[in-house]
Amino acid sequence: MESLSPLEQTLHAARALVLSDLVAGGVAEADVVSMVEDSVSQRRWWVEQWPEGAHYVAGLVAQDVQDALLERYGRWPLCPVCGSGDPHALDVEPELGPDPHWVCHKAGVKVAAVGGLGRAAGGTASS
Repeated sequence: MESLSPLEQTLHAARALVLSDLVAGGVAEADVVSMVEDSVSQRRWWVEQWPEGAHYVAGLVAQDVQDALLERYGRWPLCPVCGSGDPHALDVEPELGPDPHWVCHKAGVKVAAVGGLGRAAGGTASS
């Protein structure tokens, strides 16, 4: 069996983390998964141009999918921390850095690592 290059391992890991968050939010429909694939394809080229950026791919794919979902469907992921007020989306921080997290700026808290929304929401998808 052929082993994956470090670049492909990085891209597969980013895909898996973002898909995990989409599943946790109950929005992993086929067209949304296609958005993930589109982002991974674009980020493959980006990392080929700038290999040192490999540590940033998961956060960038999460932001790409978040932006694509906003254009088509609305905000994602909705904040599970703030129980009152207007529903609002979490943000990825750092915008360009390793170890990306979903953050609620309203409450000023880290909610979960990218890929960890299922655990942050108690393991259940909210509707």
